[in-house]
Amino acid sequence: MLAKPKYNVSLLIAAVGLAVFGIVMQYSASSYTALKETGDAFFYVKKQAIALVVGLVAVYGASKVPTAWLKRFAWIGLLVSYALLAAVFIPGLGIEKYGATRWINLGFTTFQPSEIAKFCLAVYIAAQLSEKSAHTFRNMFKILCAAGAMCVLILLEPNMSITMCVALVVVIMLFVGGCRIKQFAVFALPAIAAVVGLILLEPYRIKRLMAFIDPWASPLGEGYQLIQSYYALGGGGLFGVGLFQSRQKYAFLPFAESDFIFSIIGEELGWVGCVCVLSVFAFILWQGVRIAMRAENRFDSYLASGVVAVIGVQTLLNIAVVTGSIPPTGLPLPFVSAGGSSLVVFLAAIGLLQNVHMRAQGYPTGHKL
Repeated sequence: MLAKPKYNVSLLIAAVGLAVFGIVMQYSASSYTALKETGDAFFYVKKQAIALVVGLVAVYGASKVPTAWLKRFAWIGLLVSYALLAAVFIPGLGIEKYGATRWINLGFTTFQPSEIAKFCLAVYIAAQLSEKSAHTFRNMFKILCAAGAMCVLILLEPNMSITMCVALVVVIMLFVGGCRIKQFAVFALPAIAAVVGLILLEPYRIKRLMAFIDPWASPLGEGYQLIQSYYALGGGGLFGVGLFQSRQKYAFLPFAESDFIFSIIGEELGWVGCVCVLSVFAFILWQGVRIAMRAENRFDSYLASGVVAVIGVQTLLNIAVVTGSIPPTGLPLPFVSAGGSSLVVFLAAIGLLQNVHMRAQGYPTGHKL
């Protein structure tokens, strides 16, 4: 008789711990601007705390959904994600902020469909790869078409950062699914050409690229945010200036509570604090890889791999931006940055990993999906 399957407690603690740590850092990073703009220093913290509670429910729910259902209805999830991405352009429903239309207004809250869409795509790719490997372009055709359609919808918002994240996740999953190096080369050439074309077509992207190359050429313009991020990270030194003691949060660093929260972490907790945070992310990814390797069947393995890919890619892109390793682009740090929809979706993704983990314990080896 099989023992009752158990949660991967260490993975759950790591993810929830990051979320709680994120709320603390969001208070530090946003208290001044929140008080100034809304009259409530805890404005962002309250919203994130509610999202954390909803996220914990999502962890439980995602851990109980039969993965056979996810595989069978993956195409429905993909179509729903397309519909949500298109819905942002409906007047009165979609919300425009900072020159982009990326949010849907539900009346009581807003959310970004792209946060859900990238995971829906990962589930769909897992379903396709579990039936046919990525050894040939013919087998890859449905995956590339699905990913291409999603990237187009996200680019129309526009949201180059999430598009990059989706593209890299697709590459990783295809590699895991058996795609050959020659196929990657053929696939990479038009992709690189498309990225260059997209940059050249939009003047603001060219400005961001130039700001990345030399931010001090425009210290009060496109280079301002990156320079302020440098000041925060450099000012933190080895051990930081102390929790809640950031100077950059006083309206110097834009989006300090969201896309650039890692800069505030570096300023307040120093290099040591940054390494600790990255170590927790590395632990989550390592646990995810172990779960994928020990999965009970092919779909579960690809599903876990997709979740790990999304978390890993988005984390690396965020860190690369705030450290000036790649051109600036808006992308939240998973579990840590302000953003309720992001937190709920990433915690639900942890629930999927728990689901795969428990299936591997609770079913006999040889059970097929």
